[in-house]
Amino acid sequence: MPDWPSHVLWWHLYPLGFVGAPIRDGVDPDAEPVHRLERIEPWLDHVIELGLNGLLLGPIFASETHGYDTVDHFRVDPRLGDDSDLDRLLAASRERGIRVLLDGVFNHVGRGHPAFQAVLAGGDATLFRGTRVDGRFEPEVFEGHGALVALDHSSDATADLVVDVMCHWLARGIDGWRLDAAYAVPPEFWAQVLPRVRERFPEAWFLGEVIHGDGPAMVHASTMDSLTQYELWQGIWHGIADGNFFELSHAIERHDELLATFVPQTFVGNHDVTRIASAVGPDLVPHALAVLFTVGGTPSVYAGDEFGWTAVKEEREGGDDAVRPEFPATPADVTDVDERILDAHRALVALRRRHPWLWRARTDVVEVTNATLVLRTAVDAEAVIVALNIGDSPASLPAADARTVVAGEAMLHDSRAELPPRGWAVLEA
Repeated sequence: MPDWPSHVLWWHLYPLGFVGAPIRDGVDPDAEPVHRLERIEPWLDHVIELGLNGLLLGPIFASETHGYDTVDHFRVDPRLGDDSDLDRLLAASRERGIRVLLDGVFNHVGRGHPAFQAVLAGGDATLFRGTRVDGRFEPEVFEGHGALVALDHSSDATADLVVDVMCHWLARGIDGWRLDAAYAVPPEFWAQVLPRVRERFPEAWFLGEVIHGDGPAMVHASTMDSLTQYELWQGIWHGIADGNFFELSHAIERHDELLATFVPQTFVGNHDVTRIASAVGPDLVPHALAVLFTVGGTPSVYAGDEFGWTAVKEEREGGDDAVRPEFPATPADVTDVDERILDAHRALVALRRRHPWLWRARTDVVEVTNATLVLRTAVDAEAVIVALNIGDSPASLPAADARTVVAGEAMLHDSRAELPPRGWAVLEA
């Protein structure tokens, strides 16, 4: 794996929503480009101001609705603009030292994809899984979504297509790929594709979206560099929201086991889940962030979470819209900011920057109750301690050899961290 991912903290955004593009009504994948992608550039300095240095983009290729129903992997979605718009965004990112990851949807395509339309007209079905019934091709679809036609990952033609797409955009200047629905693709397919891409682009990084399953086995079999860490995300927000830090403690122990094989991509928010401020309540968001930025992993911040924005994902058509909103023209135009949450992001990102060794460090659970938790993450003589209290009474917790409070609101006294009700702190040894 290249070295650079160990130093990158990502800002994750969903481009179609961010720029206010239409998602369902009146979408024409062949329309003339509308140059909306340029609306991201004024936000790049905000990324740097937060202390982040990576831009993890949701889907940007021509599609029929939400971006995950691709109809042309080689063309920027006309709702966002064209190749020149992407080139400018990549150049502006490089000028600031910001790495860029694109979202590759390689498990399925939209029904309007020209290759699938050719199959319906009686053409070759090499790229797709399905059967012919009375001369009519019946495709397999992704998780019951009829608009998402499954690719055939046993086909050499599919492997060639994915290699070509990846190399095309890596040559244009991106740094790697988020592999959408990687859990639905046989790992043997990735093991066939990724080494071919690495031959040409050895510095490329590959992050697989995996919601469940045996992560280490998948990494070994697929050669992917990293996987999304949904188990830790769930442990963080459930542990806080349900008042059960034992669940979070268990998730951290499981997380440590993964670090022996690979470094997961960690998060408390993304484009597919309820925002963390809605999940745990605004006053407990810093508690979630303290865990995110002090345990091993490659952290990302979902755009808007740093402002304390709230939104609930719903299981219905359009149920993602609330967590994928349009952003104002510039950061200065944001009016709904929870300053306490923004300050916590800045402080904890800065802490992570000061301690790059946290990327693959192991975490010990020093003490846990339903409402309190002490974590110690260390390498050799360096240690970072997190003390959390979600209870309504003050808490006195072991400081685990900490000497200094560097974030939050604890007082150190007789080797104890004294926290106020619903208080949090990060300390250094």
